[in-house]
Amino acid sequence: MRDLVSRRRFLKYSAAGLSVSAAPGLVRAQTAVQPPPKPAIPDEFSVTAPVSIEVNARPLPSFDTRDRSHVRFGSLEYRSGLILTSRFRGFGGLSGLRLDAKGERFIAISDKGSWFTGRIVYKGREMTGLDDVEASPMLGPDGKPITSRGWFDSESIALDGSFVYVGLERVNQLLRFDFSKGFTRSRGEVVPLPPAARKLPYNKGIEALVMVPKGQPLAGTLIAISERGLDAAGNILAFLIGGKTPGQFSVRRTENFDVSDATLLPSGDLLVLERKFSLLGGVGIRIRSIALKTVAPGAVVDGPAIFTADLGNEIDNMEGIDSHVTPKGDTVLTMVSDDNFSMIQRNLLLQFTLVE
Repeated sequence: MRDLVSRRRFLKYSAAGLSVSAAPGLVRAQTAVQPPPKPAIPDEFSVTAPVSIEVNARPLPSFDTRDRSHVRFGSLEYRSGLILTSRFRGFGGLSGLRLDAKGERFIAISDKGSWFTGRIVYKGREMTGLDDVEASPMLGPDGKPITSRGWFDSESIALDGSFVYVGLERVNQLLRFDFSKGFTRSRGEVVPLPPAARKLPYNKGIEALVMVPKGQPLAGTLIAISERGLDAAGNILAFLIGGKTPGQFSVRRTENFDVSDATLLPSGDLLVLERKFSLLGGVGIRIRSIALKTVAPGAVVDGPAIFTADLGNEIDNMEGIDSHVTPKGDTVLTMVSDDNFSMIQRNLLLQFTLVE
């Protein structure tokens, strides 16, 4: 999927310094009129401590590029969107995020094994920017960045109290971090995966993680869905890790869509974010609603599409989704895109209200 939106953009848009050896008086004169140096911008993670970064946000006034008055898309209503950029070269590759109950504080992960934490700023119901953003490398069991082990593609994230689970797609590993022990400086512990999950195809591994909370069917179970690991019938492999009924199930694959993330609503609906690409049809995304009560070892689950979007909409390589409920009772879906650190892709942050 790394080159998916690079192709999409192609389809859509193609057709020496002064010497300081001068006289001392000249040097003093130059120093007197020169502006103060700009603060250095960190460009990589060379230490284990988080660094503060500035993220710029440009609003997306509409989701439909053809009709700005169009706000309803299937079961979703567009609220607001942002295009995110930063002078920090490590910013990008956003593959998943989780929000607090207010939809403000966030934890996001990047393809390159890094954390981004911060706060979404709102004006009324619309997002206006990000604040208090920090970047930090994910640390392995030895306290070193996981990239030092050759572990990349941190693609999926789930929260369980102070515990944060992260799936590493390229190496088919699952890490658990206890954020009560240093927040993003905590060390990841390897969580054993089922043998079939360890054998998922290269770059098609665990793409979605959801922890089922108390009060729901499968409470205490971590649901892990692959991007495009297929069973004998061509459906997408998924796993139930921990809980009372661990095992394997499948998500029915249709119309060549692959899984990119999922979120669980209080109603018990599992919303699965999917994407596809073809040379003729370009890029497409959709969200399917699957009843959690149908998920069980050996099951093949399916559900209706509640949202679809294509090149006529403000989408990119959409890889992350989460949900929260506002004080007014609105269920809000937040989606984020992975720019693959490409100049022709974008980091988008989109929000919709679930209206049906």
